[in-house]
Amino acid sequence: MELHFLLPLFASLLFVFVFLKKFIQSNNRRLPLPPGTMGWPYVGETFHLYSQNPNVFFASKQKRYGSVFKTHILGCPCVMISSPEAAKFVLVTKAHLFKPTFPASKERMLGKQAIFFSQGQYHTQLRRLVLRAFMPESIKSIISNIESIAQHSLHSLQGRLITTFQEMKTYTFNVALLSILGEEEVLYRGDLKRCYYILEQGYNSMPINVPGTFFNKSMKARKELARILAKIISTRRQMKMEHNDLLGSFMGDKECLSDQQIADNVIGVIFAARDTTASVLTWIIKYLGDNPSVLKAVTDEQEAIIREKEKCGEEQCLSWADTKKMPITSRVIQETLRVASILSFTFREAVEDVEYEGYLIPKGWKVLPLFRNIHHSPEIFPDPEKFDPSRFEVVPKPNTFMPFGNGTHSCPGNELAKLEILIFLHHLTTKYRWSMVGSNSGIQYGPFALPQNGLPIRLIRKS
Repeated sequence: MELHFLLPLFASLLFVFVFLKKFIQSNNRRLPLPPGTMGWPYVGETFHLYSQNPNVFFASKQKRYGSVFKTHILGCPCVMISSPEAAKFVLVTKAHLFKPTFPASKERMLGKQAIFFSQGQYHTQLRRLVLRAFMPESIKSIISNIESIAQHSLHSLQGRLITTFQEMKTYTFNVALLSILGEEEVLYRGDLKRCYYILEQGYNSMPINVPGTFFNKSMKARKELARILAKIISTRRQMKMEHNDLLGSFMGDKECLSDQQIADNVIGVIFAARDTTASVLTWIIKYLGDNPSVLKAVTDEQEAIIREKEKCGEEQCLSWADTKKMPITSRVIQETLRVASILSFTFREAVEDVEYEGYLIPKGWKVLPLFRNIHHSPEIFPDPEKFDPSRFEVVPKPNTFMPFGNGTHSCPGNELAKLEILIFLHHLTTKYRWSMVGSNSGIQYGPFALPQNGLPIRLIRKS
């Protein structure tokens, strides 16, 4: 009797549940999309974004439509959000509703099993492995190697007219390989660099895989990169030696990562570690050149470290403790990250229909928190276009300064990036002077914002 009584009750509850689910889904579909324009078919507004100052694109959209608006870039329908509260909603509070993603071209080039595109337990595993290789205790051991790369780089550039961004890319690429392969990186640097430089040309291309396109050439280079990495992995397995670098962390016996998973993540780390850090260094050199009083303050701070070491009879090579005696230089890095906003936005994808502020973010649409808009908001940072490192003497409010992202998918390599910048600036400011050549007021885009022509400078050794 009890069973006969319960069955109709269960059936009724099931009916109500199905009805409510359909009602909610139907109601979501009736929610309006955010305001905005989608541009041309397929191409959307990609060229509009990447051909000009991104501040102009983002600010004009925000002024016209508010802090939430739709657009279409790199073949993807997108919702862009430009407030600290919205960024927190997507990256932290409701992070489970938005998976990390990139446009299709980047996903295929980096590899779909890279940390950028993963979630859940697999992402947790990858993040732990990357952090293990990049945590302070690990990167302390390569400070002398990074310093050697910085000194050699600067020595090779002195007395020449150079394109700063291109030379900084070489420096950061070599540091990235050091962190991934340890001292073995010199054995493979040439081949890896040749392939990667072809690969990067297609990062922001349309995913059209026909002969002659950037995408096609990049995919061929990616296959060759994977073959080189497979050879390195095979050699290490035969040698049966432990390594404390990132590749060694990925290859741990307990991790059970396939060669393809390892290759995807190594290529991904190179991508994350190279151009962004090189862009930051380029902007720092420009801002220091434009602001003599700030340059003097940084130089005085760095020279004080040298004098203290001489007074104590210590070797001149930098230590981890020395890098903690650079507060002014660190604030210069922070302010550069804010003003230049190298990472203008990040990509997420809605895993289901999501409501935000009365608008529908459809499942499958990309969602882009606009870090640049937040970093340039006069309500958050007064006189936002002014380069003023002293503003970071006070810790910014939560969710207002996100140069490395936010939440569980924030950049796990930020400590290494800051370390290699500090080491480079120590030797640059204490041993060299530079002058900018030509007009230094213009900005070029594609995709990172950079000083015009990559900032041509002439580097001279101090007497």
